[in-house]
Amino acid sequence: MSLFDSIRKAGYRRGPQRVFGGIAGGLASRFGWNVWLVRLLILVSFLLPVLGWVAYVVVWVVTPWQDGSIPVERLFGRRR
Repeated sequence: MSLFDSIRKAGYRRGPQRVFGGIAGGLASRFGWNVWLVRLLILVSFLLPVLGWVAYVVVWVVTPWQDGSIPVERLFGRRR
């Protein structure tokens, strides 16, 4: 089993209520939270020096789309 398969099995997907990358929508859907509250928390995290931006980008490249494809996996040439 590869790292990408493990990520898919975690059950987290980019949310259907996407504005930018779908990360807030996916978190809100996964935990049953209000999507606007999650978006606000993410925006507040961007005020932290570097940490908020780096964390968002890392999550963005490893989080599967609704169809299960992962952006960094496609970047390395692996197709699902």
